[in-house]
Amino acid sequence: QVQLPASGGGSVQAGGTLKLSCAASEYTTSSFCMGWFRQAPGKEREGIAHIFTTRGAKVYANSVKGRFTISKDNAAKTLYLQMDSLGPEDSAMYYCAAVPTGPGLCLPRLVSLSPVADQGTQVTVSS
Repeated sequence: QVQLPASGGGSVQAGGTLKLSCAASEYTTSSFCMGWFRQAPGKEREGIAHIFTTRGAKVYANSVKGRFTISKDNAAKTLYLQMDSLGPEDSAMYYCAAVPTGPGLCLPRLVSLSPVADQGTQVTVSS
């Protein structure tokens, strides 16, 4: 698995929106899967959304289902995470990663990555 640089985080009020971007290079078309995970201080790392690159299937954690949307733009070589209806519980450092080859499960491989903090993007939601 490969960590990729994420951007677009910030501070918003509850109910607000943010769109995160991930500079994914060739992984938008050549990887097995790509996804987002987050980690807040004192909490376990949580995989929140991933997409299987070839077949386009998307999987969401229950905590974000219906509020977050993962997408990718192959031409722009970018992975996105649209986050709507944000709440304080969404405050965390967000990371993006790719799993270059399959088969197997995507999520465990994504969250097994030990992220480099300066490639993540901080999201802070105030109530």
